[in-house]
Amino acid sequence: MIEPAFLLAAFLGGMLALGMRLPPMVGFLAGGFVLNALGYDKTPLLETISDIGVTLLLFTIGLKLDVRTLLRRDVWGGASLHMMASTLLMVALLSLFKWLGLGLLDGTGWPTLALLGFALSFSSTVFVVKVLEKRSETQTAYGRLAIGVLIMQDIFAVIFITASTGELPSPWALGLVLLIPLAPALRALLDRLGHGEMQMLFGMLLALVLGYALFESVGVKGDLGALIIGLLLAPHPAAQALARSMFSLKELLLVGFFLTIGLTAMPSTEMVGIAMLLVLILPLKSLIYQLIFMRFRMRHRTSLLATLSLSNYSEFGLIVGAIAVSSEWVTEEWLVVLSLAVALSFGFSSILNGFSERLYRWLEPRLPPIAMEELSPSDRPIEVGDAEAVVLGMGRIGRSVYRRLQKEYGLRVLGIDSNPQSVKKLGERGFNILEGDAVDSDFWDKLLMSHGVQVIVLAMPHHAGNLFALKQLRSREFPGKITAVVEYPEEIEPIRELGANAVFHVYDEAGRALADSAAEEAGVISRASQLG
Repeated sequence: MIEPAFLLAAFLGGMLALGMRLPPMVGFLAGGFVLNALGYDKTPLLETISDIGVTLLLFTIGLKLDVRTLLRRDVWGGASLHMMASTLLMVALLSLFKWLGLGLLDGTGWPTLALLGFALSFSSTVFVVKVLEKRSETQTAYGRLAIGVLIMQDIFAVIFITASTGELPSPWALGLVLLIPLAPALRALLDRLGHGEMQMLFGMLLALVLGYALFESVGVKGDLGALIIGLLLAPHPAAQALARSMFSLKELLLVGFFLTIGLTAMPSTEMVGIAMLLVLILPLKSLIYQLIFMRFRMRHRTSLLATLSLSNYSEFGLIVGAIAVSSEWVTEEWLVVLSLAVALSFGFSSILNGFSERLYRWLEPRLPPIAMEELSPSDRPIEVGDAEAVVLGMGRIGRSVYRRLQKEYGLRVLGIDSNPQSVKKLGERGFNILEGDAVDSDFWDKLLMSHGVQVIVLAMPHHAGNLFALKQLRSREFPGKITAVVEYPEEIEPIRELGANAVFHVYDEAGRALADSAAEEAGVISRASQLG
């Protein structure tokens, strides 16, 4: 059974972080260090929970990832260039610290410095994905770029971990290629399970057995296996639903991961000082990201927000450090330093990302302009053409609204969605649809709104996105009517206060429609009609 103190420390730490407007994960890390100071140690159960949480995280990343993203030059090229440049930068700075007489670096040679530089070149998959999911921005241009770079870094880490063992994978590992022809059968089985506990159990089976356990049994890193199994299922329409069904379980288990980091070892004053020094040089690592992304001619918003999200150190750096300690390449003290640096970088990155939009607005005029013809088509101005109605968010509700406006009211409708896969599929089905991210401030700057647009429907799945879109429309004095869809009752009033002409609560409206249909079929006349 898990220690009650672990749960209490995680809860209190999370509450404290929320009170400081930081992600709960920062509080979980702090809770781990407090437990460490009180004499608690990691338990086998906590480590197992931590490992399962990270495995499920990588599995759900795979479910959401289009493998074609990794083949983009800006992803594989950007990740490779950054890892080399960042490692060289860290080696140079650590050499400087050694020359200045930093105690922990006494007697270290170039191989050790290179290993530490490599460990510090990673950015945190756990942190970045959680931040993007909280903002509902995993499918934005900068979100896809950041996740693609992280996946490439994870692959580099897995290659290092495999190579560091000094053992080659089993010859049976070649049989893993048979998973590719097996993928259609797995997708067909996913279709038959529907929603609920069987779907979640199937996800656990795939991630932990077919992914982790199978790959480990043939000498390949199990976390890589979970990621690959997720990738094989990603093209299936139900993959997103599977990822959502596993979301809460994955989040809960990841609490164990953050507690484990804090319980690694007890830091000394010198270790805290070195970790703080590493956080102070983090902006240089971020600058490398920005320069590389700009080299690939991306929009400034895409490159800058991706850079800000990646401005942290990584849990994979801790894994590299743990392997180095076990192989006696570095001392245990450095694992503590890396743990502290990761924890402090999460706090730094949380604050930085909280002001990301304002930072972008301040920096954008100071960055060199990029010619419009050099940008990718998705970054160029969006023309709504002769559309009379625009639906933002083409999920189930958005598609229903689109059809209703088109068929029942005869309006020319344009749908806009941020997911390129959805845009492609709906376009093939005959929808008039464009790719665009309504929570991207540049989207509104490049949107060429026709005077013929009479109605805009905000049908995005997250309240924050609809609020942002409504603010942008009002600031640009859109003259037409705005209708918004909300999921929870408490979301109605903020939407109304911003001036939406109509607000519809999904479940209330569905209930009313169902009641009206049932009463109509039964021939019941409403009391209001009788009184009238």
